[in-house]
Amino acid sequence: MRGWILAATLLAASGAHAQQWMSLPPTPTLPKADKSGYAPVNGIRIWYAQFGRGEPLLFLHGGLGNSNYWGNQVRVFSSSYRVIVMDSRGHGRSTRDGRPYGYDLMASDVVALLDYLKIDRVALVGWSDGAIIGLDIAMHHPERLSKVFAFAANIDPSGVSDASHSPVANAFIARAGKEYAALSPTPKRYQSFLAEIEKMWSTQPHWTRADFARITVPIWIADGDHDEMVNHDQPRTLADWTPRAGLLIEPDVSHFAILQDPEQFNHDLAHFLKSR
Repeated sequence: MRGWILAATLLAASGAHAQQWMSLPPTPTLPKADKSGYAPVNGIRIWYAQFGRGEPLLFLHGGLGNSNYWGNQVRVFSSSYRVIVMDSRGHGRSTRDGRPYGYDLMASDVVALLDYLKIDRVALVGWSDGAIIGLDIAMHHPERLSKVFAFAANIDPSGVSDASHSPVANAFIARAGKEYAALSPTPKRYQSFLAEIEKMWSTQPHWTRADFARITVPIWIADGDHDEMVNHDQPRTLADWTPRAGLLIEPDVSHFAILQDPEQFNHDLAHFLKSR
């Protein structure tokens, strides 16, 4: 009888793990920063925080999100690196101006923040929109990057999946609204913010094979095998088009791998950072 109970418990645990791509674990918190504040860049105020010492390592969050989503990574990598997080313009604690959201513009914010922090080159880890921004910088400002880990990026709007019926994606959008209200300097504007970001998703980026041929920095293109927001052909094509790029498909996770299986994500990222 006890054997049956143990087997059933193990099976249930195994099944729960196998379905983790259908979960949206809580948003982590960031540890206490060594330094944080607002950087005046491009006419706006970008919130940033720094943790630990060592080679600089920058994490860029996804659209609608904020830097807190990297809490599970910051705690691990700040023991070996100078970790920097930032809230993209209009996201989290950062402000914005009247210019439409765009990846080129947000990439220029990142470069301006690096200038403000007096960082010449940085290893960049991007998730979703953060990965697209990282690729944009790799194309246009390769001298500012030592390497790029790009998770869940797409080439153009046709690479975005229809996630309107995904309970995980819908839960994230609802959660992002609550977090926006708690963090943003314009807490009541989430619906207009959401509409503007969705417009960006439907119109950008528009990259070609020639754009990716310009990338010279070491790079891994990564995604989850159950990504509900990016079409599954995108990482393969991105890796094929990018010279010397590595391709990584993490098992049993979706677009939200950094929450669903942070141990796996951190292990893969650590391997990448130590390679090449």
